[in-house]
Amino acid sequence: MDDGLQNNDKREKLVRAGEMNSMHWLIVLLSVVLTFSAWYYSQFQQSQKLEIQFEREAEKVVNLVKERITLYENVLWGGVAYIDAVDSDITSQQWATYSKSLQIDINYPGINGFGIIHNVQPEELDNYLQKQHQERPDYKVHPTHGNPEYWPITLVEPLVSNKQAIGLDIAFESNRYSSIKKARDSGKALLTAPIILVQDDKQTPGFLFYTPFYKNGLKPENIKQRRKLIEGVTYAPFIMEKLMKGALAKENRYVSIQISDGADLLFDDSASDDNLMVDPSPLFSEDIDVSMYGRTWIFSIQSNISFRQNTTLNQSSIILIGGLIIDFLLLVLFLYLSKANRQALKYADKMTTELKEKTKKLEKSNINLEKSNSDLEQFSYVASHDLKSPLNAIEQLASWIEEDCEDILPDESKEHLVLLRQRSKRMLKLLDDLLDYSRLNLATVANDKVNLAEKAEDILSLLESNDNFNCIAPNIEINIPQLPFEIVLRNLISNSIKHHDKKTGQITIHYAVKDKFHQISLEDDGPGIPEAFHDKAMEMFQTLQSRDKVEGSGMGLAMIKRIVDHYHGSVNIISDGKRGTKINILWPLNPEHE
Repeated sequence: MDDGLQNNDKREKLVRAGEMNSMHWLIVLLSVVLTFSAWYYSQFQQSQKLEIQFEREAEKVVNLVKERITLYENVLWGGVAYIDAVDSDITSQQWATYSKSLQIDINYPGINGFGIIHNVQPEELDNYLQKQHQERPDYKVHPTHGNPEYWPITLVEPLVSNKQAIGLDIAFESNRYSSIKKARDSGKALLTAPIILVQDDKQTPGFLFYTPFYKNGLKPENIKQRRKLIEGVTYAPFIMEKLMKGALAKENRYVSIQISDGADLLFDDSASDDNLMVDPSPLFSEDIDVSMYGRTWIFSIQSNISFRQNTTLNQSSIILIGGLIIDFLLLVLFLYLSKANRQALKYADKMTTELKEKTKKLEKSNINLEKSNSDLEQFSYVASHDLKSPLNAIEQLASWIEEDCEDILPDESKEHLVLLRQRSKRMLKLLDDLLDYSRLNLATVANDKVNLAEKAEDILSLLESNDNFNCIAPNIEINIPQLPFEIVLRNLISNSIKHHDKKTGQITIHYAVKDKFHQISLEDDGPGIPEAFHDKAMEMFQTLQSRDKVEGSGMGLAMIKRIVDHYHGSVNIISDGKRGTKINILWPLNPEHE
């Protein structure tokens, strides 16, 4: 009665284990949470990378503009050096020749011209005009103004595109005039505030770039000396749109820009002829203040269409989709395992019912015991064989999932799949051992000659994980049933290797004759078996370690005991449970025929 209740309890546990319970749903839920966490983290990382890339592109644009202005500064200072090197006043022909040698249009794209502005005091004006009329009779200073000095443009190249600027008095307009005085007083290269160049038909924003030079090539040390010795400036006029086209190639840019000087807009990508790259809803934007030769330019930089096209967030989307697919496959796997378990229970119930019916028939028909045992063995074989089919399918499905999702499967899910495959393989091993157990032919076999050393060596060579284990046996021949004894010896050696807690080990086989028995003892240096578990170790399906640590069915010693008992021998375990185990077998010298 108690056994029946216990069996019912065990069956109820198996039924519950085969259903989708809270643990399964928790695993699926955690997997979904991990998927969305990985997606969010990937999206965050990708966004950070894009921001860094944008900042790098913005910095590159600003540096290109600064480098181009510095290049023009070098041209202007080169003009100052040329003026200082010529003893007499520079003629228009000399300046044209010097400018042509620089190949400005080729080497300095974006510059609108290259010229000289002289400082002329009122008392020097007539003498200045007289010198200019010697080369250019039509030269005149214009327009009129009320400032106490003159700063006329004396020379500028190329002359054709800058003809309107010849003779223009820079002092007529405040932005031009204030900047040229600052350049004079500081002795440094300076830019003007935004202006409209007289030679620009489109009337777009531009500026002038000045570098001062002083009489006799001197370098005055203070403002008073600079004002007294100022002779003029070399200058370059710039149309901002032309400068930007020369400094930046749109096809190589991933950002669009606006440049302002205070409240004045100098340049705007969206207002240029080619504004297709401007993104109406930019991913990133940034304002950068840049000190530029006496002025502060504000670069308003935005990511453009090219940036958006070349920096997508597909990676995080792939992670999300892939993760959800894995979650779905995991759910399908759990459902499949639950179904397989229910089918196994259903089949087991069917086999149990058939067994009960056969038992009743055997009792009624008084079938002999040998026939009953044969039927039981056949049943064990059929049940074990049929149960292997769903387990093989489960192991194959887990293998496919592991291979298909190797690159995107979370580490925790990989561990679950490995555990699933290990337990499927262990169940297959258990069924194989059950088959072996059921196939044992327990008919008494006659003695044959067996060399202990050779047999132990053959068995060790055929076992897995045997490379680091050594087995020593006496080189003697004994008379014993060969096939049953080989099964016993193989299981003894296999158990010693599987249950060893180290990678290397020593196995020793002893032999003696005791009374009318072979006394065969196998001793190893493994972890040992506590005395309280000696009897339990002889039972079927019993292992003393976690089944995740030891790949065994727990049938080895049970199979040994069944064979030895059949030959009217005995098996016992000698171990203190700390280190080393000795299995002692007494086998009759002569089998008893039944």
